[in-house]
Amino acid sequence: MASLELRGVVKRYREATVIHGVDLAFERGEFIVFVGPSGCGKSTLLRIICGLESASEGDILIDGARVNEVPAAQRGLAMVFQSYALYPHMTVYQNLAFGLENIGTPKAEIAAKINEAARMLRLEQYLQRRPAALSGGQRQRVAIGRAIVREPRIFLFDEPLSNLDAELRVQMRAEIAQLHDRLGTSMVYVTHDQVEAMTMADRIVVLRAGRVEQVGTPRMNFLKGRIAATDGGLAVALDGTGGIIRTEAALRELAVGAPVTIGIRPEHVALGHKGLNDVSFTVGHSEQLGGATTLFFPEPGFAVQLPGQVPARRGEGMGLNLPPERVHVFDSDDKALPLGQTRPAPPIITQPAA
Repeated sequence: MASLELRGVVKRYREATVIHGVDLAFERGEFIVFVGPSGCGKSTLLRIICGLESASEGDILIDGARVNEVPAAQRGLAMVFQSYALYPHMTVYQNLAFGLENIGTPKAEIAAKINEAARMLRLEQYLQRRPAALSGGQRQRVAIGRAIVREPRIFLFDEPLSNLDAELRVQMRAEIAQLHDRLGTSMVYVTHDQVEAMTMADRIVVLRAGRVEQVGTPRMNFLKGRIAATDGGLAVALDGTGGIIRTEAALRELAVGAPVTIGIRPEHVALGHKGLNDVSFTVGHSEQLGGATTLFFPEPGFAVQLPGQVPARRGEGMGLNLPPERVHVFDSDDKALPLGQTRPAPPIITQPAA
């Protein structure tokens, strides 16, 4: 595995600038997902990292070493493309072996690596088939296997699941996530599918028009407030709504009146009033996803994911509940207060007897 850093990366095609000064740093073993609309620069940035495109300005560093002038084949990376890019006249075994044969890897070592990759990806029974005799999911596993046998420092995935049907996409993204857990290798994954990004990423990079809009862990809702003293102890009084939110975070670390931000993930919000930690927002729009419903509340920029089918109309007010054990609190420096803890009491000091 390897770390990856982009410093001020710019890409121009003649007079058109498509990547505008991107600065990013990824740790070893991270699973990073680039997400954004078509044309935002996701694939271009991935190709710059890989070496298939050159940066007009800026530096690409792998494990701290600048690789701008290093050819793609020598960067120690492996890329999985959307189109599979398999050789149709070769068997699965030959497709997996081709890259290793080109660099002079001994046959016994090639066989060992292919057998291990085939076992990992459940391809053992397909090694003597040609790509035309495989399903879309099997072809994608072969493309991933071709990357695995090279034992790269970083895996790069360019929308690898977009050609698959919905059921196969769910299956394959689970397999890629499990592969990351087993190998522990750094991975950079490009997709326009927010569900893929949310379910797979350690961190998500949101791109728009060649610029980084946000970098962070999968989504959390945030609301501003202040520490308040109530009959039940310390709580957070939300700005603008009058809501009082209790939490298991260690609020005694902060003074009454201190500004804070509360955070709660969409899947942790409950529907309806429960008498404690209730809020009400106006529905902007909803997405019925079959097994789940996602509701968006444009003011204050809140999202909720609920199981099953939840009827909701645009402009309708909806009551929500924020379970105290799920509410995180961040101080003015964005430091998260620990959950389930309080500030320890000061020690009692006694004077020795005279």
